[in-house]
Amino acid sequence: MNYGEIKKTDIANGDGVRVSLFVSGCRVRCAGCFNALTWDFSYGREFTEETEAEILDALSPEYIAGLTVLGGEPFEPENQRALAPFLERVKKAYPRKTVWCYTGYTLEKDILPADGKCRTEVTGRMLGCIDTLVDGPFIQEQRDITLKFRGSRNQRILSAPFERTERREGDD
Repeated sequence: MNYGEIKKTDIANGDGVRVSLFVSGCRVRCAGCFNALTWDFSYGREFTEETEAEILDALSPEYIAGLTVLGGEPFEPENQRALAPFLERVKKAYPRKTVWCYTGYTLEKDILPADGKCRTEVTGRMLGCIDTLVDGPFIQEQRDITLKFRGSRNQRILSAPFERTERREGDD
């Protein structure tokens, strides 16, 4: 897996001050995407053990609320296979910090079903580490800059466990 950027103090992509990992590779390719460079799976740098250590170190300050994974597309099968074990390491090292994940896929249609377009053998492991999932493609015609933590009205902020699809309190 490659990644495009690591932001070590991000306040735009989840509650509190966060470390954000922008992975590379996206087949959703939303029109108007703010990060279209990351559609290419080979964009950026290789995600290595050194990258993991850098992120784990960046998560250590008490003022850091957690990790956000976005992209590109974290739920592309290629990315899940690298992210699932990494997110497990994050949750083991920092059990009180939250993990947010942004996906252009839809939970019920693409991620949860056994035949979902991005379901893999590690999807459950990855979902088990995520506290908050922002799902749905960015739709330019539904763009709304007044929304907290999302770009278009169709996108949802979902709280674990993900068998349900309840919105978080205060997200409307």
